[in-house]
Amino acid sequence: MAALLLASGLAACGSDGSGSDAAPATTAGRSSEATADAKAFPVTIEHKYGSTELTEAPKRVVVVGLTDQDAFIALGTKPVATTEWFGEEDGAIWPWATEAADALPGDEPEVLEDVDGINFEKIASLRPDVIVGLYSGMTEEDYGKLSDLAPTVAQPGDHADFGIPWQESTHTVGQILGKVDEADALVADVEAHIAEARKDHPELEGKSAAMAMPYEGIYVYGDDDPRSRFLTALGMEVPREIAAAAGKDFGGNLSLEKATALDVDVLVWIDPQIAEGALGGPLYSKLAVHTEGREVLLDSEAKDSLGGATSFVTVLSLPFLVDGLVPRLAQAVDGDPATKVAGQ
Repeated sequence: MAALLLASGLAACGSDGSGSDAAPATTAGRSSEATADAKAFPVTIEHKYGSTELTEAPKRVVVVGLTDQDAFIALGTKPVATTEWFGEEDGAIWPWATEAADALPGDEPEVLEDVDGINFEKIASLRPDVIVGLYSGMTEEDYGKLSDLAPTVAQPGDHADFGIPWQESTHTVGQILGKVDEADALVADVEAHIAEARKDHPELEGKSAAMAMPYEGIYVYGDDDPRSRFLTALGMEVPREIAAAAGKDFGGNLSLEKATALDVDVLVWIDPQIAEGALGGPLYSKLAVHTEGREVLLDSEAKDSLGGATSFVTVLSLPFLVDGLVPRLAQAVDGDPATKVAGQ
C-alpha cells in the first residue's frame, strides 16, 4: 500500500508547466564541483536502527530510499543504483534532476524496483560503498541484511517512515559525502525560494489545506509527511482531524462518511482519476471545497511532472513544485468557481 500511496503524488514542473526545465543553477549545479572534506571523516550518522560510521566519502552509492537520489545528484554524486516506485523515468531520475545528473560522470543508475521488496542479490552485485534509505520504510531485518553488504544508513527514528523532512535528508546526504556546508547552502537556497513564494502569495497565509487521494475511501497525508510540510511552509494549516487520521504514520484513511474533514480552504487531490465513482463520495460532492472549485487536481503520471514533484519534495524538485503548484493553490483558494485552476 505504501508504494501506491507514495506514488500517487509525484511530478515536477517549471513555471511554464512543461516539465522539461532544468533545476535552477543554485540547486542543480552549485555543489557538483565541490570535493569532499577529508576532515569530515570519520562520521557517525544516527538513524532508526542505531548508527553507521563512514571512514571516507563513498564513490559507489546505492539508493534504496524512494527520493534520496535527488540530494546525491544535487551534491555532485550520481548513484550507481536508484529505487523506482513509479513514473518509469530513465534511471529513476525525474526531469527536475536530469540536467544536474547528466553533468556528472558515471553511467545512468541501475534501477531497482521496490515492488517485491529490496533486491539484495542485485545490490550485492553492484559492490556499493554505502547503501542509503532515508525516505524509506526499511525494516530492521532489511537493515541487517543490507549492513552485511555495505555500511547502511536507514531512515531517522524520530519521524514516521517516509516522513524525513527534505532539509534533514539533504543534510544527511551532505554528511555521507563530506559536503555538509554545501548541503546546508542548498537547503538555504530552496528555503529562500519558498519564503519568496510565501511573501508573494499572502492570500495563502493561515488558510486550511490538505492533500488527499481516492484510495480505500479517502487517503489523507498527515503533518509528518513532506507533502503537508510543503503546505505549512507556505503559511497554510493542516486541520487537526486530518493529522489525526494519519496517526503516527505519514498518512491514513478517512471513510467517505467523514468527508466533511476535507472542507478546507484548498484541497490538492493526487490522482483523482483513480476514484471509483464520484471523487470523494456523495457527501464530498456537496461540500463548498468542491462546489466553489477550491480543488487542485494532479496526475502522478502526467508528462508535466507536477504530480511527481508534489510527492518527491526534495532539494531538486521543490523549485519545480513552488513554481508549478503555488499559482494553482492561489487560483483555487479564492473560492470563486469562475476562477479556472491551471491544468484542469
